Amino acid sequence: MSTAASEQRRTALLDQQRSLRREIDDLGADRDADEVAFDADAGFADRSHSTEERERVMTMARSLRANLREVERAIRKLDNGSYGLCERCGNPIGDERLDAIPWTPLCIDCKKLVG
Repeated sequence: MSTAASEQRRTALLDQQRSLRREIDDLGADRDADEVAFDADAGFADRSHSTEERERVMTMARSLRANLREVERAIRKLDNGSYGLCERCGNPIGDERLDAIPWTPLCIDCKKLVG
């Protein structure tokens, strides 16, 4: 991969990392744990709604954290020189796929196999 392409992907990954961290923080969630800040003083009638909302936010936070881990793993791979190689088969991941999803760990063929 050319230096220009590598730096372009690094920039995209760092932008995505910042965006995900901001979204996690905006939810009141911890980036490393399944904790979310909630107002425990909700009235009895609001508790059912609060439980539903808490579950929705926790699900969103889990998804954002998983995406953040993928992005951070891709950044580490850029740093150690293994970026752009499929984690399953070891073959190069196509440029089009990396342009679309710079943090993808799998080539398109392996992604199709694992779902």
